[in-house]
Amino acid sequence: MLDRLLSHDRPGHPALAALVVLIVLALAFAPFLFPGAKALSVAAKLLVFILLVASFDLLLGYTGIVSFAHTMFFGIGAYGVGIASTRMGEGWAAVAVGCAAAVVVSLALSFVIGLFSLRVKAIFYAMITLAVAAAFQTLASQLSDFTGGEDGITFKNPALLSPSFEWIIVAADAEGNGGFTLDGKILTYYVLFVAVAALFLALLRIVNSPFGRVLQAIRENDFRAEAIGYRTVVYRTLSNVISAMFATLAGALLALWLRYVGPDTTLSFEIMLDILLIVVIGGMGTMYGAVIGAALFVLAQNYLQDLLKIGAGALEGVPVLSVLVSPDRWLLWLGLLFVLSVYYFPTGVVGKLRARTAAKWVEQARAQEAAQGTAREGAAGSPR
Repeated sequence: MLDRLLSHDRPGHPALAALVVLIVLALAFAPFLFPGAKALSVAAKLLVFILLVASFDLLLGYTGIVSFAHTMFFGIGAYGVGIASTRMGEGWAAVAVGCAAAVVVSLALSFVIGLFSLRVKAIFYAMITLAVAAAFQTLASQLSDFTGGEDGITFKNPALLSPSFEWIIVAADAEGNGGFTLDGKILTYYVLFVAVAALFLALLRIVNSPFGRVLQAIRENDFRAEAIGYRTVVYRTLSNVISAMFATLAGALLALWLRYVGPDTTLSFEIMLDILLIVVIGGMGTMYGAVIGAALFVLAQNYLQDLLKIGAGALEGVPVLSVLVSPDRWLLWLGLLFVLSVYYFPTGVVGKLRARTAAKWVEQARAQEAAQGTAREGAAGSPR
């Protein structure tokens, strides 16, 4: 059952499987394991980035397409929910209409970009997507009557997802222990969790289907794939469209969580750089790389500065070390961690662990073949 759910694509290494299970369980029980607004916000951001990075890996890792327009589709999803909620008022109808309209717009744009741009070479396609994404960000900033401009849009979620809506209240005992309240914020978090889990499994199914195998063949050698009868432009365009759709849904989920959308939250080029870093850290061409890479990057991005504060307090008075571990230098340490991860894991964390598993299987197969050969030679040389 689990194998079918994962589309027969298991992590492939015991340590990797344990790490994925640990991340999933931590995200599933985050509201209860990690109390506090910051911890819950980090968990929600991690969920959104898992889906966003996995959708981008469908392009880069599985098809070999470098696109800088991914945040554009991410922003379309967020703006779709935000604009619909402000125009139609809070409610599930506004969320549904916003998501549907955003998906339609993203599908149309991604189809046009893919159809007319994927015929050019990779570097030119990357530049075209970069120009389109920059133009869209400029439009979002200037069309203030429609998008809110630089200030963005603040809107209200449906009543059930409102933080003020308390749907389960458990009273504490006489000593003040055991009480908790499940409000609309926690319900919104679990909407994100269920949606990301379902969409991630859908992406696993896509990359492990015959369609996904063709995408990998195009990535390895597009001329050979074309020679054996596959229309590479069609498959690349479809990959671009599917990836855009999942990125749009990730943007809609982020808007539901933040109840705000603006150019800096979804359309900035910094988010595109974060996506590229996460793909490299986790491993290209592995959906599980999105889970591992997003967890490592988001946690480091949000808690590295806090760890450096602890280190600076412990090393206070030490001439050089106290300056090096200053919380103001957290970006330096984040860059150093990225360089080390690329150096020791050139194919990403998932790629490195899977390569070790494959090498172990090859070694076991060779040992078994050698043992069988020795047994056959002994049987042939024994007297009858």
